[in-house]
Amino acid sequence: MPGAIYAEGLVKTFGDVRALDGVDFDVPEGSVLGLLGPNGAGKTTAVRVLTTLIEPDSGRAEVAGLDVVKHPNEVRRSIGLSGQFAAVDEYLTGRENLQMVGQLYQLSGRDAKRRAAELLERFNLQDAADRTAKTYSGGMRRRLDLAAALVVSPPVMFMDEPTTGLDPRNRQALWEVIEELVAGGTTLLLTTQYLEEADHLADTIAVVDHGRVIARGTSDQLKDQTGGDVVELVVHEREHIPLAEEVLRRLGDGDTSLVEHTRKLSVPAAGGAKLLAEVIRELDARGVEIDDIGLRRPTLDDVFLSLTGHTAEDEAAGTAGEEDGQAGTKAAGKRAATEGDK
Repeated sequence: MPGAIYAEGLVKTFGDVRALDGVDFDVPEGSVLGLLGPNGAGKTTAVRVLTTLIEPDSGRAEVAGLDVVKHPNEVRRSIGLSGQFAAVDEYLTGRENLQMVGQLYQLSGRDAKRRAAELLERFNLQDAADRTAKTYSGGMRRRLDLAAALVVSPPVMFMDEPTTGLDPRNRQALWEVIEELVAGGTTLLLTTQYLEEADHLADTIAVVDHGRVIARGTSDQLKDQTGGDVVELVVHEREHIPLAEEVLRRLGDGDTSLVEHTRKLSVPAAGGAKLLAEVIRELDARGVEIDDIGLRRPTLDDVFLSLTGHTAEDEAAGTAGEEDGQAGTKAAGKRAATEGDK
């Protein structure tokens, strides 16, 4: 039986671009699926299909047991959505924005006010509650937008890169909110560029590239596919990077990766601690000074690199958005709650 979120063979094209090319996944009720992939991989397109904002060209999708094409209004009443870009009414106060969303979801005036107050406190916005949203910083708008997605407690939530633009403290606060939601039975599909976020929150991870799911599993399962331990080091002098790369290529057990601006190199290390000692001796013999070196398990960034050919850090430093036309996604999702009654 399909889970709370189900996709089978989803295809969506925009002109010559095949944004989804047969996407499949199944999210059991009360669990979290982390959707990872490069910008342009199709993550946001999949979210927009599943939240009824666009229709697929072919394939099938169900949310909360409802077909997203045949029963879009019913689906909209069963979901919450936070898109990539904050979509709030800048001429309303923070409190008024949340109360408006509550009333769109047909809460009573009293309940809408109570829920707004709860969320303003939870997202540390109570001091700015009665200021217009146009006076908010970017991070504050993002928090208000996320609060609006949680005015009701829907059985299914979609969060498209929800913590982009949040500082570490507010990111951690949102993680706690997500954990509370899931503990209460909410099913969540989460797209993110922060791999530690997926590692921390997701029960299952699906890696998407070129509109297809190219790998799926738990965090540990995906890491095991990448290999064993990894030797990671930071070179002191930038001009010594080529020498260090040569040593790692010769002694390591796979391709080396480099994060240029931090001078960090890593390579799979089948030999474990023995290999680490050999690398240190060889670097010392060649006069390569290092600031740090260690042996660690593979991370999701290693998985991302092995599957897509580049790190998520490189990806995040590139284009900021995945597809055009996403800025209105959240606002459309809020309005959608009442469309079936018109």
